[in-house]
Amino acid sequence: MPKEYEDLRKTLHDRFTRYPDRHPALTWSTVEAELTDDRLRALDWMEQTGGEPDVVVMPDGQWLYVDCAEESPTGRRSLCYDNEALEKRKKNKPLGSAVATASEYGVVVLTEDHYRHLQTVGAFDLKTSSWIETPESIRMQGGALFCDRRYGNVFTYHNGADSYYANRGFRTYLTF
Repeated sequence: MPKEYEDLRKTLHDRFTRYPDRHPALTWSTVEAELTDDRLRALDWMEQTGGEPDVVVMPDGQWLYVDCAEESPTGRRSLCYDNEALEKRKKNKPLGSAVATASEYGVVVLTEDHYRHLQTVGAFDLKTSSWIETPESIRMQGGALFCDRRYGNVFTYHNGADSYYANRGFRTYLTF
């Protein structure tokens, strides 16, 4: 196993231990047994781009590795929603798109349900916002959805999918 993955395993273990409320009744040995090289590569990218991935148990019992950084990951901001929006943008194109970047690294942009559940285990995006998976009916009209947390509440908003801002990034998850 490459040294970088040894360091990553330690980081993931330390974070898992520090935030037990995110994954009640789940043991590190259960999680560690699922850390294949492909998953470690994806988690390494999540970590390197500022995501601070940790295990979060969903209401249905499924557990996911989710970006748990306090704010939208710094290495994933200023991107439009998807490649369709990127291609349509004529001036001042961003460097890429959230959906394509996530796909490239084997992870998925959070759904609104994932995002709202994440907010039950901590307070995230108090100063930033994060793109979320957008229904096709909204995308067909040129829009995309994003969320943040303000005034103690989680809000879902819409914007043109080709928009991008320095304080908007995207959060991802990895399934097991």
